[in-house]
Amino acid sequence: MSDLFLGVEIGATKQQIALGNEKGRLLHIWSDKIPLPNGAQDVLEYITQKIPHILEKARELNGTLKGVGVGFGGPLESETGRVLISVQVEGWKDFRLKNWFAEKFGLPVRIVNDTVCGGYGELLCGAGINSRIFFYSNIGSGIGGAFFINGVNYDGQGRGAVYIGHTYIPDWTVKEPGKKEKTENICCGLGIERRLRSEGYVPGDSALFQMCGGDVSGLNCNMLGQAARQGDAFALSEIDRVAYSYSIALSNFVTLFSPDTIAIGGGVANLGELLIKPIADYTNELVFISSKDTFKVVQCKNMDNAVLVGAVLYAKDEYRAGR
Repeated sequence: MSDLFLGVEIGATKQQIALGNEKGRLLHIWSDKIPLPNGAQDVLEYITQKIPHILEKARELNGTLKGVGVGFGGPLESETGRVLISVQVEGWKDFRLKNWFAEKFGLPVRIVNDTVCGGYGELLCGAGINSRIFFYSNIGSGIGGAFFINGVNYDGQGRGAVYIGHTYIPDWTVKEPGKKEKTENICCGLGIERRLRSEGYVPGDSALFQMCGGDVSGLNCNMLGQAARQGDAFALSEIDRVAYSYSIALSNFVTLFSPDTIAIGGGVANLGELLIKPIADYTNELVFISSKDTFKVVQCKNMDNAVLVGAVLYAKDEYRAGR
C-alpha cells in the first residue's frame, strides 16, 4: 500500500480536490464549478459529498490516505487554520477550517492560503526549482502572492504576507486625476471581464466585438486572448494596460525584496507570452537599478493544478512532522 495525500483547493469560482503521492504527483482530480447561493456552506457540502468517492478512489489506487492539505482562497491564521475572511464568498469569517477537516477525515491537516499552496507547488515541482529567492503570484479571480526564501514561505506575523493584489496602483479606468485602486480590482480576471462587459467599452470594430456578436455580456479573458492572437488592436492594448498596471505593483516588490525568479499562474496567466512578456519587460524597466536584469519572470508550469500540487506537498509535510 502506498501513502496518498489529499489536496483541496477552495476558490471563489472553482472547487478542486486531488489525490497525490509524496512527490506531488497528482493521481486523480475532481474539478467543479458549483453555484454558491449559500456561500461557504455550499463548499463544505460539496466536499462532504466527495468524501466517499475520495476514499473509494484511494482504495482503487492501492493507497492509504495519510494527510490533508487545503489551499484556501483568503487570509487565515496559519497556526490554527482559522479563516479570517473571504473577500469573495460569504460565510467564511472566523471559520475554523482545520478543525472541520480534521473531524471529517481524522487525519493530520494543513490549511494554507491558496496562493501559498500554488507557490509551494511551483517551488518544488515547477518553475521555482533551484530558486533561492522565489516569488509566486496568481492572476485569476483575484490576485495573490507567496514569497519563499531558501525554501521557506515568508508568513509575516502568522496571518500571511505579500498580498500584492491588495496594494494600490494608479487607476487608469477613471478620468479623476490621481485616483488609486487595488491592483486586484484592475488586473484580475473578474476586473478585466467587468470592463469588457461594460456597454461601450469594446469598440465596434474590434474582433472581440465581432466574436461575441455584439453581445458583450458573455465576453471573457479567453476570448480576449483569442482576439489578441488575431492581431486585434483593442485586445492587444487591453492586455498591455493590464500588464503595465500589474508591473507597477510587481516592480515595487522586486525593488524591495529582489527575488531571482517570479512565476505567474492563475487563469489570466493562460494568456501566456501575450501577458508574461510585457510584465517581464515593464517590471525590469520600472525596478531600481540594483534589481535590473537580475530576475526572470516566467509562466507557472503547473498552471491550473499548482494549488493542488502544493496542497498535496503540504499534506505530506504535515504527516511527516507527526502533527
